[in-house]
Parts: sequence; structure tokens; C-alpha cells
Amino acid sequence: MITSLYIHIPFCKNICSYCDFSKMYYKEDIVSNYLDALEKEINLYFCGDGLKTLYIGGGTPSSLSMDMLDKLFSILKRFKFYDKYEFTFECNIEDITEELLSFLKDNRVNRLSIGVESFNKKILKFLNRNISVDIDKKIKLAKKYFSNINIDLIFGINGFSMEDLEEDLDKFLSYDLSHISIYSLILEDNTMLKINNYEKIDDDLSSDMYYFICDTLEKNGYKHVEISNFCKEGFEPMHNLVYWNNEKYYGFGLGAGGFIDNIRYTNTRSINNYLDGKYRYEETIVTKEIDMSNEMILGLRKIEGVSRKEFNDKFNCSIEDVFDTHLLKKNKDYYYIDKNNLYTSNYILKDFIL
Repeated sequence: MITSLYIHIPFCKNICSYCDFSKMYYKEDIVSNYLDALEKEINLYFCGDGLKTLYIGGGTPSSLSMDMLDKLFSILKRFKFYDKYEFTFECNIEDITEELLSFLKDNRVNRLSIGVESFNKKILKFLNRNISVDIDKKIKLAKKYFSNINIDLIFGINGFSMEDLEEDLDKFLSYDLSHISIYSLILEDNTMLKINNYEKIDDDLSSDMYYFICDTLEKNGYKHVEISNFCKEGFEPMHNLVYWNNEKYYGFGLGAGGFIDNIRYTNTRSINNYLDGKYRYEETIVTKEIDMSNEMILGLRKIEGVSRKEFNDKFNCSIEDVFDTHLLKKNKDYYYIDKNNLYTSNYILKDFIL
């Protein structure tokens, strides 16, 4: 039984300078055709299980017109939810309106993820994001409708100081939101930053920023759940935990990925192929060895780490039988990455590739 599902909406009104996700500029006629293709993909692969989590990401899902949102949510009516469920919808801050929030609330959404990225207008301009929007007004409006709200914040941008970061964090904390996702700016291929020869920030300064964020949020009552994620008690991100726990999930839409029937798959990023019903781009059979590697690589992103008992129950062998664990910390049941090594955890995680 698969109880989690991701849907990708690739349309944006504006392309951010750092983004390498599957995306394109918004055009209403293409959106309508895309939603038709999305419905066909869902009909082809979805097996009718009840859902515990549904996540609509992008791109910018909130860029859809109300007519297209109505069309999308008509497709989603087929999904049945468990009594306790999490239904997340990603929004850009400038798209938040009373009409949108009321619509989402009426259509079973119970969690928002808002792409704030920064409260600093110079940083927003550098990221090629809207600098004219009243962020304060939009967040307060969202809080009138939703108690479970995540915002994304980016740090580690060359030319911006620790003081700039501290101001961003102070602003975030003033809203008393349930969840924050933090991302160090990464220079990706085929982005405006890469094309414009952006020079990355010094690694030591970026590391200092990361640990400053961790300390500040933990001192203010936020639980450090995963390398880049913090939440208030009782607001653990259910959908993201599916990924980190190496569980199965559906992924529908352009460029989406999923894990079903011991196959990890990635959908095409070609809009023409997708509209023609050629959804899948790549499929990988997940052998026991690959699955054990994923269990460690994904699970060690969690601050609590990987349970030795659960690993043994799942694979009928111990972690020590398969992996060299000398770079990990250990408590009664879990292997985990020491807090001081979280920022450079990729150097540890690569050792768990079989």
C-alpha cells in the first residue's frame, strides 16, 4: 500500500536565478493541456490507495489561475485521505490572496509551503524574485486560514553578511510559524547564476551561517528534524519524512520522481513528450543493496538517524554487517551523524553507496 503522493506543477510567472527544477513560463492553454495529461497519468498508475500525505509542488502551483486551480482540484477529488493526513500546497508569497486561501481551505489543503527565500529586498532582487510584495501582510493573511505553514529561507549568498542572515531569522521568528526549511545557495547548471558566472560564497562562512541558524532556531523552540528542516513540536513534516524514511510514494507530473513496486522512476522533463503521454524518462530496479544504501543515505539526513532495529527487521541483517560505521555516532538504537558534521554530511553519506 502506497499512502503518499507528489504532484509537480511546472509553471511559473517568473524564473528565479538559482532554480534548476522542471519549470516553464505560465501559458494558460499549455496549463490546461498539461492538466489533461496529468489526469491521464494518474489514471494510468494510481492504484486507489488512501493517502496520508499529498504534496503539490513546482514550479509554482499558486501561479495557476482560479479556473486552472479548479480544474486541478477536480482531478484531485478522486483521492481519499486517512483521518490524520497532511496536504501541502506550495505558494509564492505574491500569489497569496483571500480567494486563493479560501479555495485551498475548502479543498482539503491543511498545510502551506511558502517560498519566501528572504525578507531582504537586495537578496530577493539577486534571486530574481518579486521585491514589491508586502511579505508581512501576506504571511499574516495566510495565518488567518492555516496553522501549519512552512517557509523556505536561502542562506550562503555571496555578498551578504551574517548580520543580513540574523535579520532574516529575526523576521521569521516574529511570525511564530510551524516549520522552516533552510537551503544553502547551490550553483546549479543551466541557471542564470551559473550562466552569469556567479562566484560561490566561502565554505567556512556558509558553514558558520548554517550552524548559526541551527542554534538560533533550537533556542527558540524549533526541533531540528532533518539537516535542512526545523519544526515546532507536533508539526513534523509528514510528507518529507516519507522520503527520509525510504518509503514508497507516487510522483506525478513533469520531472516528478516516485518509488513504487521496487522501482524508482523519474518522469520526462520534456513538455512535448509529457503531453504525448510519454511520462517516464528513467526507471531503476531497486535491488536489496540499493535499498539498503538508500535506507542509510536518506535516513542519516534525519537528526535522529537510522534505527538499527528497523534496519534489521527490514533487511534481515544488521547495519554493521553491511556498512563501515566508524564516522557515525551511536546511541541505544540509532546511528546518526554528529551535529558538528551535519553541514559536511555529504562526505559521510557517500560512504554508504554500495
